[in-house]
Amino acid sequence: MRDIEAIKQHEAALQRSATVWIVTGLLFMLLPGTFLGAWNLISISDEHGAAHVDPAWIQAHGHAQIFGWIGCFILGIGFYSLSKMRGQAPFAISRSWTSWALWTAGVGLRWATNLWRWEWRVALPVSGVLELAAFLLFFLTVRGHRGEKSPSEGGQGSRIWIGIVVVGTMGFLLSLLANLGAAIHSAFEGAGPAVAPGLNSRLLAVYTWAFPVVTIWGFSARWLPTFLGLSRPDDRLLKAALAINTAAVACALGAWWLPATTLFLAGSITAAAGLRIFSRGERPPKIVGVHPTFPLFVRIAYAWLLIAACISLSAAVWDKAGGLWGASRHALTVGFISTMVFAIGQRVLPAFCGMRVLFSPVLMFAALASLNAGCFLRVGSEIGAYEGYLPALWSVLPVSAIIEMTAMTLFAANLFVTFGQDPPHLRYQQRAAQMQGS
Repeated sequence: MRDIEAIKQHEAALQRSATVWIVTGLLFMLLPGTFLGAWNLISISDEHGAAHVDPAWIQAHGHAQIFGWIGCFILGIGFYSLSKMRGQAPFAISRSWTSWALWTAGVGLRWATNLWRWEWRVALPVSGVLELAAFLLFFLTVRGHRGEKSPSEGGQGSRIWIGIVVVGTMGFLLSLLANLGAAIHSAFEGAGPAVAPGLNSRLLAVYTWAFPVVTIWGFSARWLPTFLGLSRPDDRLLKAALAINTAAVACALGAWWLPATTLFLAGSITAAAGLRIFSRGERPPKIVGVHPTFPLFVRIAYAWLLIAACISLSAAVWDKAGGLWGASRHALTVGFISTMVFAIGQRVLPAFCGMRVLFSPVLMFAALASLNAGCFLRVGSEIGAYEGYLPALWSVLPVSAIIEMTAMTLFAANLFVTFGQDPPHLRYQQRAAQMQGS
């Protein structure tokens, strides 16, 4: 009995830690991320260009979204799920809290430094060191995980998802090392905390394609066959997609943009084919507790991935004013990454954070629908406005920002209310106790 009680207490402690990671990520998404991004875009629209907007502010928004939001989610899920699979290691909880403190301090310091420039030559590298230390503590905790084997799936194929996640984790590490290197370079050579435009473009390719994109492919291979009723992923195609994407990231680091973007498109097509994402499901999707459009939005997200890759290839050939590059990044970060987080996150996070049930599937649909509507407006208007094809579209950019900000707020509110409710089994126990008492 004591062992069972200890396991329950440990599980509850892991869930509390995961909840704090997720809530922190949501706060980074809303305040330093989305609201600042909307403010930047409104300023850019007013000036009909980004020349009058501090690039440090734009980079602060991006850092809060990629590392503050997505980074918190990945680290929180990783500490919970991988530590649990490794046998409920007793040190996982204390390391999770320490990593959270380091990560939150690092991301928060980076955001504040970019905005207010206080002692930025010191604060900028310190923020990178804190983030890297938090990640290394996470890596130390979950290293050696090999994934569980399914009785129906023997051999290497049953572990393909964890192999992809490992590659994404290495991309995470590469991103943090590159971030620290750029911070040190800016501290010694820069005139301010903003990373130089040419270097920043190369870093953004690493921060997106090497890190969250690959990690999402891994979690897709793990969860989508069950959630969407798809057939088992094609391991060979997924391995080929990883190889192609790795070559693309290497080309991007060398600023060889035409081969890089060609490979990004080839890798995205191969990954979608390997996951069978656009194939008819073999079984009905599992949509209990979420909105019935959940499978549709997952497929829309992968359509955005292909659109982002196509626009990036076009940018490598035709971009003149940054509109195509900006549109490709937005299609990738909001269209693909954010839509996948909105869809999969509201499917799995309530269970990770205390075995809860999502508060409102209707809010889930509203968040996903408005996010994709805002992204559609942003991508189209950014190309037309920046590149001068249709200058009237400058007025559409703030509208897209407000719609996306609304979507982010709905997503966060749905999860906040979900986490504030008691899990169904506790509510059942309370009702049973009340009935017995009466």
